[in-house]
Amino acid sequence: MSPSGPAPGPPREARPHIGTDVTALLEDSTEELYESAPCGYLSTLMDGTIVKVNRTLLDWLGLAREEVVHRRRFTDLLTVGGKLYHETHYAPLLRMQGQVGGIALEMKVADGSRLPVLITSTVKRGADGRPLLVRTTVFDATDRRSYETELLRARRTAEEALRQAEADREQLREALAVLQQSLLPAGLPTVPGMETAAYYHTASPIRLGGDFYDLFPLGDERFAFFLGDVCGKGPQAAAVTSLVRYTLRAAALHGLGPEAVLSTLNAALLERYAEGDPRYCTAVFGILEPAGQSVGVLLASGGHPPALLLRADGRAEYLPTPGGLLIGAFLEASFTTIRTTLHPGDTLLLYTDGLTEARTGGKSGLYGYDALQAFATELAPAAPRTVVDALIRLLLSFGDGLDDDTALLALGRPPHPGR
Repeated sequence: MSPSGPAPGPPREARPHIGTDVTALLEDSTEELYESAPCGYLSTLMDGTIVKVNRTLLDWLGLAREEVVHRRRFTDLLTVGGKLYHETHYAPLLRMQGQVGGIALEMKVADGSRLPVLITSTVKRGADGRPLLVRTTVFDATDRRSYETELLRARRTAEEALRQAEADREQLREALAVLQQSLLPAGLPTVPGMETAAYYHTASPIRLGGDFYDLFPLGDERFAFFLGDVCGKGPQAAAVTSLVRYTLRAAALHGLGPEAVLSTLNAALLERYAEGDPRYCTAVFGILEPAGQSVGVLLASGGHPPALLLRADGRAEYLPTPGGLLIGAFLEASFTTIRTTLHPGDTLLLYTDGLTEARTGGKSGLYGYDALQAFATELAPAAPRTVVDALIRLLLSFGDGLDDDTALLALGRPPHPGR
């Protein structure tokens, strides 16, 4: 009959001596940990003489223990730059603070190569506080150096790419500026008995504007002028602007009146953009005709903001141009020519909607036609240059609210001498 209770264990002498074996294991691992640690260890006297070094660091440097212990100083293991840094920075800090950590240096390898390392040192002191040894831990920073080198290379590549991109943008700005200038007259011609002024504001330096203006002679002392705004921005709008300008000039030089000139432009846009994306514009076209002491003006508009007339008597009034439709949008578009007269001291102002649609806040949020008329009334009477300069200051005052291109063209009859 088997006894109840737990089965008897092995004889007492067969059981392992756990306490004794673990202690021996720990004693062995302590020395092994020092020698085969994943980092380098060395101890030096206060003068730098190496008195102890582990096998890991010796293997990294390709040196034998007998070549190092009591034969070399710590600085002998460093490169020239490392020695200089050790003497000027590392050693003084160690003496003052008793410890220094995370310092990047380079150590010499027996094969002539260099080993990037991070070192940390601590001063061991005796019971009386007197410094006895310097214990130093050395970490292999090869992977870190490779990462830093790659990071630096990537940073330089990025900086070079940014510089190249900026150079490309600058070239683009120059090309766009040249193209923009080709779409505007280099200067206004001298018109006998008249004063003129113009200004063009580009909302973005890297985008082609769609506004345009021109003033040119027709012969027989007559001059033609126009100002307008093409829908859109960029190269496509520039192509439309070029077509508009040359069509208007060609039609005017063929002797057509303002109404017929705009009709010709309307037909040209419809023909050129009959398929695909339609293109259209607004424009005002006029002809100056001398009439004794005054200058007659024939004017027609296609969907453009009304011209503003600053009179010599201090009034400022819009010139209505009825029947004007957006140019290039409708097959059957009709335009009406109106006639007015510039007397001595009068100035005619043409502008694009970048001026009236500038954001100013308040109830309406836009500058608007009423504000422009009030502004002109305060100026009147004023010469074309005075009017344009005042409007330039007004445009600058809008700041970020001016987000569209703006063209200005002012034509005026000088006042009588002495007045």
